[in-house]
Amino acid sequence: MFLIIIGTMHCLFLSAYNNDIPEIEMVVVEGGTFTMGFDAHEAEHTYETPKHQVALSDYKIGKYEVTQALWEAVMGDNPSVFKGPYLPVENVSWYDVDLFIKKLNKLTGKHYRLPTEAEWEFAARGGNKSKGYVYIGGDEIDSAAWHFGNSDKCTHAVGSSGANELGVFDMAGNVSEWTQDWYGHYSEKPQKNPKGAKSSDIGKIFRGGSFANLLNYNKPSCRFVSNPNFKSPTIGFRLAE
Repeated sequence: MFLIIIGTMHCLFLSAYNNDIPEIEMVVVEGGTFTMGFDAHEAEHTYETPKHQVALSDYKIGKYEVTQALWEAVMGDNPSVFKGPYLPVENVSWYDVDLFIKKLNKLTGKHYRLPTEAEWEFAARGGNKSKGYVYIGGDEIDSAAWHFGNSDKCTHAVGSSGANELGVFDMAGNVSEWTQDWYGHYSEKPQKNPKGAKSSDIGKIFRGGSFANLLNYNKPSCRFVSNPNFKSPTIGFRLAE
């Protein structure tokens, strides 16, 4: 799907409004090898094919999508259309996210980043704990995601739908998520820790269905792309390390 589209909470947000940085919960993803992409008969578009083997090293990925509370603590503003501290931040461009991460790293001394497209898909599939679900997080999408059929056309608090096999929330539904990668065509050749194209006239990849998408957009191999300046209430992000 090549689209250019014009819960339980823990201690994530305890100090979001006194300019302290809220705790950021990360999930360790043990490295492994997986099959990325769709076969031709599964895909709606050729740029989701061919299937290819990808090997990844260990990394960490955000347990939750970045919230408005965390964004406000770092940036001092809130660009989101749907307001609420526990809701995912949205209506942010890829370049906005890049600036946020640079400021966050300066404040925390950490090395947060966006996940690569391959890291995002591997985590969405459940990593080495994958059960081979049709959708991200389960075969019954209503329990795994806020999508067009159950969302009331708005975002919901992060972590309020079911987690996937790794214990990561909202990789399906709620908001789609920017990744680090520029768009590029897939190759049949096996790859190790791929980082996408060096540049692209088309844009940056984002992944995962949103509250406004139909069920099939929540399959782990679905790809989306847009100009990195583009903003939408259906697109947010999560962190990686």
